[in-house]
Amino acid sequence: MQNSYIINTHSHVNTLKQTPIDQALANAKEKNISIIVPSSSNDDMFEVDEFVKQNDGIYGYVGVYPEFAKDFSDKTLLNMESIIKNNPKIIGIGEVGLDFYWDKSFADIQKEVFIKQIKFANELNLPLNIHCRDAYFDTLEILKKYNKNSNAIMHCFSGSFEFAKECIKLGIYISIGGVVTFKNAVKLKEVAKNIPLEYMLLETDDPYLTPVPYRGKENQPSYVTYVCDEIANLRNTSSEIVANATKTNTLKIFGR
Repeated sequence: MQNSYIINTHSHVNTLKQTPIDQALANAKEKNISIIVPSSSNDDMFEVDEFVKQNDGIYGYVGVYPEFAKDFSDKTLLNMESIIKNNPKIIGIGEVGLDFYWDKSFADIQKEVFIKQIKFANELNLPLNIHCRDAYFDTLEILKKYNKNSNAIMHCFSGSFEFAKECIKLGIYISIGGVVTFKNAVKLKEVAKNIPLEYMLLETDDPYLTPVPYRGKENQPSYVTYVCDEIANLRNTSSEIVANATKTNTLKIFGR
């Protein structure tokens, strides 16, 4: 990651359907972009493990996404531990967190699983990649109470500037994706323009949330350059400054 132009801190490039994965990886390599790929379930953490082993410039997280919290068990943690022990390119726990947008009926289970994964990350001194949707207060309160030593990333940030400031008070990094390029993304543009660069990261969350000018098509890791350019424009600075600052932050988080 050291020699990358940009580090894309959250990309599901292994799940692309419309774009050949090899082509998407080649596009990212051409632009000197390193990629971190999250897992979301008991099953796909093994897929992520194999994927990062097979591809240069690709790193991974292991973790269980809130949608699959009901499938979490003690065996899940054992599998995560085994993968991390045997693959030095697995560098964090994610994506984990809370999502009350679609279904709040098992909110307590989501919270329980989130807490278990925070404690696990703390034990291994690994960063946390956090999914938070319509659960801002709960996410922050859980992190305040349970996260003791893991660097935390609020992935695909969707909250207000006020929430961003509360995250930063706790040392949580704000990762910004393609939504910042949308004309109606007023809240996120305010965040991107005003938070300290020292707490900003870049991502695509592909194949979702494709930035302008490719909105409506499948996203891919190399499109993180459009995120970088938009943030630079909002801040009246250069893309190189944004790229270098966010890369420095990422390397600091992961101790690379």
